[in-house]
Amino acid sequence: MEKILEVKDLCKTYIVNKRQNNVLRNVSFHINRGEMVAVMGPSGSGKSTLLYTVSGMDKMTAGDVSFCGRELAKQSENELAKMRLDDMGFIFQQMYMMKNLSVLDNIILPAVKSKKSSESRSQTAQRARELMKKLGIEEIADNDINEVSGGQLQRACIARSMINSPDMIFADEPTGALNRTSSEEVMEQLVGLNEEGTTIMCVTHDSKVAAKCTRVLFIDDGNIKGEFSLDRSTPLRERERNLNNWLMEMGW
Repeated sequence: MEKILEVKDLCKTYIVNKRQNNVLRNVSFHINRGEMVAVMGPSGSGKSTLLYTVSGMDKMTAGDVSFCGRELAKQSENELAKMRLDDMGFIFQQMYMMKNLSVLDNIILPAVKSKKSSESRSQTAQRARELMKKLGIEEIADNDINEVSGGQLQRACIARSMINSPDMIFADEPTGALNRTSSEEVMEQLVGLNEEGTTIMCVTHDSKVAAKCTRVLFIDDGNIKGEFSLDRSTPLRERERNLNNWLMEMGW
């Protein structure tokens, strides 16, 4: 299978009060095109740092990260910014959106800033409305962001992450700020996008979320300690039970 993300001996070190903090230690893994991979681990294990580093949002200290055949360490800041805008999508626990823009305008903003496509603004807006319809939020297009629920806003964030047809979506605790019902709705949409071919890397502390992915990486003390594959043809409750048993074995 085609490797969309390949990570070799990745290290990330912070210097705090003249002391060295090794957050990531020789991390190696890959993600194939079309996979939906969850990253789990205890608090402070390096989950979010890993996502930020392999997506080029944070600089690595050592090692190699290749995204779609391009080595991140060899890209300039402008090239990395263009890669994140054009080829990657991002979803965060905190649903960052411009307060002075409508939901629709927030969704199309990355496409307006990108030079990936020569389509007109009206064509982009139409594409955004189609994405919103697929996600069940077409009725909030003209709303201000403070006029919608958390679940609706996170689905709008998913639409925004998809507007430039990215090769891969990076999601950091995408359901962390949502109640269980909204969390399930958002995960249903992410799983649907993955089944349509979108590659997703998802950091989560929730085993119910991770059980809907195709593979789980367990990180502890800055390194990948193991991985667990999931078959979506298996009933969800069985997947959750098997995953939880494995997590307990890993020291979860």
